[in-house]
Amino acid sequence: MDIRIFHKKDGGIIQLIDKEKMQDWPIELPLIFVEYIRSKKLDSYKDPQIKKEIEEYLNDITKDIAIPRMMSVLEGENEEEIILALIRIEELSNKNIEMVIPIKPYLENLINKKNKDIVSIAKNISNNFLKAERRKKLAQKRRVMREKEKEFLAGKINAEEYAKARKDYLTLKE
Repeated sequence: MDIRIFHKKDGGIIQLIDKEKMQDWPIELPLIFVEYIRSKKLDSYKDPQIKKEIEEYLNDITKDIAIPRMMSVLEGENEEEIILALIRIEELSNKNIEMVIPIKPYLENLINKKNKDIVSIAKNISNNFLKAERRKKLAQKRRVMREKEKEFLAGKINAEEYAKARKDYLTLKE
């Protein structure tokens, strides 16, 4: 069967592709699929039992299909296959870093390889992770700064506290 069906209490169904069909996918797609369902779709399923079943299914995909296939390619000896996989992963990391989070632990080994192309692409992906982390920190500081600004304008904090918060924000921004 090509589809895994989950039956909801209200009579509806949720269909996800079967694990066996994923064997034919490029190596990075099962991990991306799992991360997409977890981050974008799982919360939209209201039934806790369905959420649990889907989460278990996603864990099975990760454990049985995604990680073993990824490991076999990234730790393999075929440098062309590694480069092709990394190029696709890099493209995805440029578009949406959240989709390639499961690949992050394997980058360190790739950065230490002898092939310059592999090292270069792995470093680019790693840099994309660093940039995303910095953007998150900056967004957090921006939220804090807005709150401090509102408090300052309302007279709840003094100028020194506001200046300190502003300095922290500007330091991170640079």
